[in-house]
Amino acid sequence: MDMSVNIAGVEWQNPVTVASGTFGSGEEFSEYVDLNRLGAVTTKGVANVPWSGNPTPRVAEVYGGMMNAIGLQNPGIDLFCKRDIPFLKKYDTKIIVNVCGHAPEEYLAVVERLADEPIDMMEINISCPNVNAGFLAFGQDAHHVEELTGQIKKIAKQPVIMKLTPNVTDITEIAEAAEAGGADAVSLINTLTGMKIDINRKTFALANKTGGVSGPIVKPIAVRMVYQVAQAVNIPIIGMGGISCAEDAIEFILAGASAVSVGTANFHNPAVTMEVIDGIEDYMKKNGFTSVKDMVGIVR
Repeated sequence: MDMSVNIAGVEWQNPVTVASGTFGSGEEFSEYVDLNRLGAVTTKGVANVPWSGNPTPRVAEVYGGMMNAIGLQNPGIDLFCKRDIPFLKKYDTKIIVNVCGHAPEEYLAVVERLADEPIDMMEINISCPNVNAGFLAFGQDAHHVEELTGQIKKIAKQPVIMKLTPNVTDITEIAEAAEAGGADAVSLINTLTGMKIDINRKTFALANKTGGVSGPIVKPIAVRMVYQVAQAVNIPIIGMGGISCAEDAIEFILAGASAVSVGTANFHNPAVTMEVIDGIEDYMKKNGFTSVKDMVGIVR
């Protein structure tokens, strides 16, 4: 059984990683999960300086999932490089660092700082609001996506994955812009913007008013978007959005994802990634696949 996948020249031992922000930077889950078994660990988003995040409450339960407005709280790139990368280097897994910023120069500062760090790939979170464009997320404007991707690619030493927001009219237009800018891969979907109102308190459930919805409820939308993007671009896709078992992950692979990312499910089942890896292997045996690569995008 060949479970390995090649994402932009980086060989993963299997197609399973974790969604940024649901797994800390690996250490937090290391007591529950054998990190050596993961195809890659995707870290929480990191910025050029520490971010304190949004006011609380910033997490709410919703039907079929959850809603969060953490605000990308993170310790900043200096502490991250000193503490988190050395921890992950102890394991036999690929390291994907998720990068966030409020302006292009903030992203570029982190990308430049990571150039000489022993990481394997970078995932660029373009769902952050752009302070130079009326706080519209970078990923909601195809021109900004192509431009930012190009700027990052000029200085990046590792392959660049652009993480796409689903809060757009046409996801293929954004994916094509990332590819045109030189992206080595795309990952999708990020969370869908939602709102919950507490009728007893007569106010918003989250201090931020809106938050990102994730969990099983978003999966059909995510699978549809991965399928559409797979028809539109020629770069690898990392699929995510509501994966909570192997069957969910396999749907994404059959729709065109070369790899998958497990997110919200980690919170209620910390061992879910191990179950997904084993389940994909079982499916391959039952269905006569010798390589996971042979499954990618076969549903057309």
